[in-house]
Amino acid sequence: MKNNLSSKTVTLAQLAKVIDHSLLLPELTVKEAIAGCQTARHYNCASVCIKPCFIPLAVKELAGTDVIVGTVISFPHGNATIEAKVAEAKDAAAKGATELDLVLNIGELRSGHYDLVREEIRQVVEAVKGKAIIKVILENAYLTDEQKRAACRLCDEAGAHFVKTSTGFAPTGCTIADLNLMFDSVSERMQVKAAHGIKTLDGLLEVIDVGVTRVGIRFTTEILEDFRKRFPE
Repeated sequence: MKNNLSSKTVTLAQLAKVIDHSLLLPELTVKEAIAGCQTARHYNCASVCIKPCFIPLAVKELAGTDVIVGTVISFPHGNATIEAKVAEAKDAAAKGATELDLVLNIGELRSGHYDLVREEIRQVVEAVKGKAIIKVILENAYLTDEQKRAACRLCDEAGAHFVKTSTGFAPTGCTIADLNLMFDSVSERMQVKAAHGIKTLDGLLEVIDVGVTRVGIRFTTEILEDFRKRFPE
């Protein structure tokens, strides 16, 4: 599923609603997490994607808004067992997160253990069905194109809602070529999230034109204020 937006006609409000404001740095303090939630609230972003330990804080800070509280599962390496990932997902959903960005088991995928990877994703999806949507992070920097296509198919088959390019902690992140490959590898019902390396308004508009429905960024204020200056209402 692609967005119906264009860089030539998108409004500030529409642009804000594709942003998952990222609050995932390991050194992020409580004060900084609160400030990040206030930023997302101010611009009416789609969501915050916050460290699991700060889910209750984000739920409190964003109460009364339509900014979604999201978090990450087995972040950033995806190495936890299936049972641990399921438990983490259930805990996050119970605390109020309604979007979960799950890092798949990269090593198992690269080993060709596709049944295991599919089953892992399926179990997480089922564990929070009706409570949270699942965005699966592929971490494309470590994958061949063939592995990226396979991962997209496995996510689709397992019932995930999104595929996502990157965690932000690998050597490289989102590319236009990868986004096109991902769209070509999933069914129409699935959405694609771009993340890692989108630091400017031009970069955000570029991925919008590819069709992504969500973008994970940390530079929300800088990007949206640049938009406001360039395209005053």
